[in-house]
Amino acid sequence: MRISIARGPALVAVSAALVALSACSPPASNNAAGTDAAKATSAADLGGMDKLIEAAKAEGELNVIALPPDWANYGEIIKAFNTKYGIKVNSAQPDASSQDEINAAKQLKGQNGAPDVFDVGTAVALANTSIFAPYKVATWNDIPDALKEASGKWVNDYGGYMSIGYDAAKVPAPTSLADLLGAAYKGKVALNGDPTQAGAAFNGVVMASLGSGGSADDISKGVDFFNQLKKAGNFLPVDPTPATIESGQTPVVFDWDYLNVAQGVKLKGKVDWKTVVPSNAVVGSYYIQAINVDAPHPAAARLWQEFLYSDEGQNLWLKGGARPVRADAMTTAGTLDTAAFSALPAAVGTPVFLTEAQTKSANDYLAANWAKAIG
Repeated sequence: MRISIARGPALVAVSAALVALSACSPPASNNAAGTDAAKATSAADLGGMDKLIEAAKAEGELNVIALPPDWANYGEIIKAFNTKYGIKVNSAQPDASSQDEINAAKQLKGQNGAPDVFDVGTAVALANTSIFAPYKVATWNDIPDALKEASGKWVNDYGGYMSIGYDAAKVPAPTSLADLLGAAYKGKVALNGDPTQAGAAFNGVVMASLGSGGSADDISKGVDFFNQLKKAGNFLPVDPTPATIESGQTPVVFDWDYLNVAQGVKLKGKVDWKTVVPSNAVVGSYYIQAINVDAPHPAAARLWQEFLYSDEGQNLWLKGGARPVRADAMTTAGTLDTAAFSALPAAVGTPVFLTEAQTKSANDYLAANWAKAIG
């Protein structure tokens, strides 16, 4: 699940409360402006940015899902968007997984409570492009071609490196993934979610594979690692949260570096939380933004994307420790927050970014083998 460590997805069903609330809502309005916005593939289609803002303000609301306030600084991002445009942001199920976002969109289709936008892991995004609406933000050309779908159905937004967070007062500093199989880590190692459902957990298995002699083309060694971890009694089948970390229940957590670092900052003086990126297993990945093709607030959904990919939005992600997708272009333009960028965790080694084909292959392998390995 996306925990408020700043989002470690897990297998969380769409809440009955969310469904019940939305079931009472009438379908989204079919006014002309809403219809035009739902078809817009850029702000120009609506007559420019001012017209998009006008249409979004007329809708007055935006539905987001699975965005904990401490995840990549989303709390401040949501507040900044609301302050700038006066649009109410309805944030549902902050602890939901990427797959839960898709499930909610399908269950609530045609209702005002359905998600307008998604922030999902790569595997989930690639499996659900049919429900994404194509849209190109004003800064589209700043985003490398490899990090976006050509028509704008999905676009990478921010990323980081997989890491191991640990309580230095409770466990020795791990120097390799193999260390975690030792007696000092018995009942102490948690993976942030279910890798068949959640991006952070998925990449945690990839990191374990690389650190165990595997590769991006074959993650079986990563699944084997967690099987060994379970047999050793070291795997802790608990989804980590700030509360479990602070209480000492989950003293070792596989998660993104920006989330583990943020946790250390948050708990400074309470927990000696440290973060390490294994040098032989540097796994990088970006999350993905997309617009629900059936968004009940189509103009607000598109304005949200414009905000996220603006210099302001990108620097707000960076402030949260996440690497924004436009970082290179903003560095060239002199608009990147260099102080925040220089504070990012160091990673030694060549980062591995899975291709679309490798992601699909790994996802298929996990679907067939993960439950057997840790069940």
